[in-house]
Amino acid sequence: MNNITITENKSLINAFKKCSGKIFIFLTVLSMLSFVTSCKNSSTRFSDEDQQVLDSTYYIEYIKSDPKLADQLHWVKSFYRARKFELAWFKKNTIVPQAEKMLEVITKAADEGLDPADYRLADLDKLFKELKASKRDFDKFTEIQKELDVALTGTYFLWASDYYRGLVVPNENKEIEWDVKQNKIRLDGALMTVLGERESQYPYESFSPLHDEYSRLKTSLAEYRKIQASGGWPTVAASPKLKRLQSSNVIPAIRKRLGLPEVEGSVYTDEVFEAVKQFQAVQGLKPDGVLGAETVRIMNIPVNERIRQIILNMERWRWIPRSFEPDYLLVNIPEYKLYVYEEGKEKLSMNVIVGKAINSTPVFSDRMENVVLSPYWNVPFSIIKEELAPKIISNPSYLDRLDMEVVTASGEQINPGSINWNEITEDNWKYNLRRRPGPKNDLGDVKFIFPNSNNIYLHDTPHDELFSQAERGFSHGCVRVEKPIELAEYLLRNSGNWSKSQILETISKREEKQVQLKKSLPVYLVYFTAWTDENGKVHFRDDIYGHDKTLAEHYFN
Repeated sequence: MNNITITENKSLINAFKKCSGKIFIFLTVLSMLSFVTSCKNSSTRFSDEDQQVLDSTYYIEYIKSDPKLADQLHWVKSFYRARKFELAWFKKNTIVPQAEKMLEVITKAADEGLDPADYRLADLDKLFKELKASKRDFDKFTEIQKELDVALTGTYFLWASDYYRGLVVPNENKEIEWDVKQNKIRLDGALMTVLGERESQYPYESFSPLHDEYSRLKTSLAEYRKIQASGGWPTVAASPKLKRLQSSNVIPAIRKRLGLPEVEGSVYTDEVFEAVKQFQAVQGLKPDGVLGAETVRIMNIPVNERIRQIILNMERWRWIPRSFEPDYLLVNIPEYKLYVYEEGKEKLSMNVIVGKAINSTPVFSDRMENVVLSPYWNVPFSIIKEELAPKIISNPSYLDRLDMEVVTASGEQINPGSINWNEITEDNWKYNLRRRPGPKNDLGDVKFIFPNSNNIYLHDTPHDELFSQAERGFSHGCVRVEKPIELAEYLLRNSGNWSKSQILETISKREEKQVQLKKSLPVYLVYFTAWTDENGKVHFRDDIYGHDKTLAEHYFN
């Protein structure tokens, strides 16, 4: 009995800790509302006074004195300097309504996957009470007013830094692989918008997120937390041989897992069959309605894990630039999917093949500049050394079978037999080993170049059969596209007379032809393992490179 009591007490203590931050901020809001009401009824001496200004030494020392605020000093300095050191949260010595709104937003930070307690400044409630009590003591009132103004400013930057820029900043954490163009939001400007002192195309004034995709994930987070609160979902057993209209004791669990109404009986009806197919399609599986091991594995991932997955992907949306360009190309690596957007709307989409876990496709952004028709494949040195050299040593004619050649930088052919393949290193290798254009070429008929330090590009492939598989991590890191001719035709539509027939005719000549795009196109290779579509369906994908696991270690700790 004693052990049970101790466990129950610990549970109560933990529950209290989780709620304490919200309770504190809620009481702070109540104190502030009480203060605002009393201020309106206070002596006219305060409302008639000019707005006081801050000494820069004062707010610098104040921010430095609180370890939670120290990282926000840059923004605080910039903010007050721009407003010539005037108080921000008071107008005619009355606190502005945006302060109440901000604190209300912070009480709900858990809705964003954040912890309200992280933004709690221990003296805020005390300051509101002291300000109210000192309304007839001008000197004391103004001193507390200064402290409260800086505290509110620091609180905003503390919250906004996490909410708009991310709790985990990729370029400050080398373990986080994310080299996409940075979100360069200026938090001092955002606060000026909140206070109605400047206009912005972004919704800072309403404390709203910058991307619809984030908002949809937030809605899904709330829904999944309701599922969690109700006990989660049932465990489903695999039944790969179950066919439509057959009975099985797994059907009630499947109906509950998929949100279907409870009915008497355990028949695999058309309704359940179609719901299983829809679940499979949304989760990136083959929609065949078969209750195989992979379908059941995904069904049985606990709701707690899905909640964490949603939160991690909300975090990634904070890293994305405030807005994409009107036209851009995006590859979501875990989804094995490529999208082309024109004027902000999806124009093309297709399956892709990405790198194996050991040769992972990097997460970064750049700009596409060229399309290459009938490309040579220039073999990376790592493949030459590890895969080709041993076979060439044992069979000097091996390259002929592969339709490959060795050339100098100027294109002069070199006899492979003249090279000591045992002794080659990356430093002494001065040639180019390449595969000629044609049906055996690993790049297929088209290559799409966006110059980058990773030497990653998009390209065609002679192995079209691989696109039918659900999991498509087969490459050495580059991205193979399912519809290369369609993509080339679209990208070259404004770069001269490049119709589909002209593209195919050029390819048929088996001579490499590079075409520059009239206007370079932004390319984003991103890593989202959870997203919610416009119909409210939540899509999940496996963490194929372990990036979720790494991010979780930073985010939740």
